[in-house]
Amino acid sequence: MKKLLLPVIILSSVLQAQAPAGYYDGAAGLTGYMLKSKLHDIISAKNINWNYGDLTNYYNQTDLDRYYDHGASNTTILLDMYSEIPSGPDAYEYTTANIIGSASAEGQGWNREHMMPQSTFYSNYPMYSDLFYVVPTDARINQLRSNYPYGISTTTASNIYYTFTNTSKIGKSAIPNWVYTGRVYEPIDEFKGDIARSLLYFAVRYEGKLGTFNYNNNMSPPSDTNPLDGTEERAFDPAYIAMLLQWHAQDPVSQREIDRNNAVYAIQHNRNPFIDNPSWVSAIWGQTPDAVAPQVPGNLTVSQTGAYFATLSWSASASSDVIGYKIYQNGNLVGATKGTSISIDHLTPSTVYNFTVKAYDNGYLYSADSNTASVTTTASDAYAKDLFFSKYLEGTSNNKALEITNKTGHPVNLSEYRLSIQMPSSSSYYFPDPYELEGILQNNETAVILNPGANFSCYTINQARFVTAAPQMTFSGNQYIELRYKSSSTVDALGVTGQNNSQVLANVSLYRKSTINQPTATFNINEWNIYGTDYCQNLGVLGTSDILFASNENTLKMYPNPVFETIFVTGKTGEVHSAEVLDYSGKLIYREKDPFRYKSSISVQGLPAGSYLLRLDGKTYPFIKK
Repeated sequence: MKKLLLPVIILSSVLQAQAPAGYYDGAAGLTGYMLKSKLHDIISAKNINWNYGDLTNYYNQTDLDRYYDHGASNTTILLDMYSEIPSGPDAYEYTTANIIGSASAEGQGWNREHMMPQSTFYSNYPMYSDLFYVVPTDARINQLRSNYPYGISTTTASNIYYTFTNTSKIGKSAIPNWVYTGRVYEPIDEFKGDIARSLLYFAVRYEGKLGTFNYNNNMSPPSDTNPLDGTEERAFDPAYIAMLLQWHAQDPVSQREIDRNNAVYAIQHNRNPFIDNPSWVSAIWGQTPDAVAPQVPGNLTVSQTGAYFATLSWSASASSDVIGYKIYQNGNLVGATKGTSISIDHLTPSTVYNFTVKAYDNGYLYSADSNTASVTTTASDAYAKDLFFSKYLEGTSNNKALEITNKTGHPVNLSEYRLSIQMPSSSSYYFPDPYELEGILQNNETAVILNPGANFSCYTINQARFVTAAPQMTFSGNQYIELRYKSSSTVDALGVTGQNNSQVLANVSLYRKSTINQPTATFNINEWNIYGTDYCQNLGVLGTSDILFASNENTLKMYPNPVFETIFVTGKTGEVHSAEVLDYSGKLIYREKDPFRYKSSISVQGLPAGSYLLRLDGKTYPFIKK
C-alpha cells in the first residue's frame, strides 16, 4: 500500500486552526440549518470569482501531486482523483500543459471537471468557476461521467458500464433508498470524503440559489440525474445526504485537502468549512426531524405599499423547529424568508393582491395558511420601480467597475438578478454565461462590482460587494451590458444591443444624473454625466444628493450623503418621534427623542469617518460620514 508523503490529519481541533482567526465568528454554538446559513454568510462574503479560463494556471497552486507519487518539491504533476492509484504507480500523469478538449481513451490529456455538473446551474457565474469543486481530471473519464451524479455503483457485472485504471467506475446506482436508478460515477475510497465535502460546500455556498438550479427529483423515478431536491436548507435528497455523510465519515480530511483549502483561500478568499471543521457536517445534517407540522404564523399584515411592491409582516410560528416561511401571492409561491417580514416586488400599480404565509420546519412539514392580507398597490409612488445602474467605469487595463443602486423603497433579493454582456464574435453578437448576483440589497444602498485586477485610486477590492473576472467584467467599451431580472427580463442597459458601443462606452466613467431615478431598457447617454478614463469619485455612494425614504407612510428627504457635520431631513418631520445613529455592528451611538421638534437636522460632527445607520422610528438607512 503506497503511503501518503504527508500525514493525514483528522483531528478537528487541528483542522479548525487552519482558518484565519475570527473567520468563523458567529458560528459557535449553532447547529442544524441555522449553522448552515451562518456558514453560507461567512464563506459568501468578499469572494474573488475568477474566469473559467484562469483556473488552468491556478491548478499549479491547488492541485499538484505532493502526496502520492511525488514529494513536496513537485511543481508540475497534477493530482487527478479520477486516475490516481494510491497503492502504486499511476498509469499516466499530467502537467497543466496537457489540457485538451476531448479524448477517445484514458491518458490522452486532462480537462476541467465540475464535480457538481455545470448543467445544474446552467454554466452561470460565479458557480461556473468555483475552484472548490472545479478540478483537473482525465478528459476521457470526465466525458464518460457526463452529468451523472457521484454515487454507489452496483457490483453486478452486467450493470457496470465502465471500469477505469484506478478501479473507479460508472455503473447502475445502488444508493440505498434513493429512487434514482440511473448511472452513477463511483470514485475510489481514497477520495470519497474529498468529493462529499466538495458537494456539501456547494450546498452551503449557494444556499439561496439552490431552488433556481436544475433539479427534477420530485418525480418517481426522477427524470434528471441531479441529486438536488429544490430545498435551500437540506439541499440534497435525504438518501443522497445519507451517502455523503457516510463518505465523509469513512474518508476523513487529509493533509492534501487542508493544503488545497488554504491554497484556494489565497486565490478565491473563501474556505470549505467542512475541511476546517469536519464535525459541522453532522451538526447540520445529522438532525432528526419530528412528524408534527408547525403551528400557523399569525397576524399577517401589509406594513408598506407602493406602486410596485408590498411589504408584509407577521407573527412567528410558536413551533421551535421552524426554519422558514413561504409566501404566496394569489395562491402562487412568490418568496421565502427565515424572518417574519418580506417585500414582494415586481407588482403592477393599482392592482389587488391577496397574500398568505406558511411556516415550514426542518422536516419540510408545512403549517396551514395564515390569515389572508389583501392590498391594492398605489397608482404611483416616489420610488424607483426596480434597481438601476448608477455608475459605469471603463478605465486603464482592468479598471472595470459597475455600480447598482436600490431606491425602490424596500430591500431587494439580488439572487433574482444577473449581469449579461454581449460579446462580438466575428460579425455576430452573443451573450456568454451571465454573472448571477446574490444576497440582499437594502433600500438606498449601492452594490459595486469590480474586476479583480482593478486598481482604482478611490476604491479597493475589499470594499466591493462583488469581485469577478467573469466576462461581464472584462468589458472594453464596445460591449452592450444589461441588468436582468430572472433569466430574460431586461431591467437596465448600458449601450445598444447588436452594435459596437465604443463611441459612448470606451475609456469613460459614466455617472447617472441625479435627476434619473428609474431604470430603462433603452440606453440614453443624456441620462449620464461623462468623465474621463479612471475617473473615480464616490464609488459605492448614492449617485444623488438626496436619499428618499418612508416614515409613517410619508415621504422624507435626507441630505447630503456623504455627510460632513450635519444631516438635514425635510418633509413631515414632525411625525418622527425617535432618531438613532448606530454603527454597522448595531451598537447605539446616539439617540434623540422628537428630534425635529425645533430643528430640521441631526449633528454627526463628532463621529469618526466611516459608514453608519440612521434609524428614524425604527426604519434604518445607511449614510457615510466623511
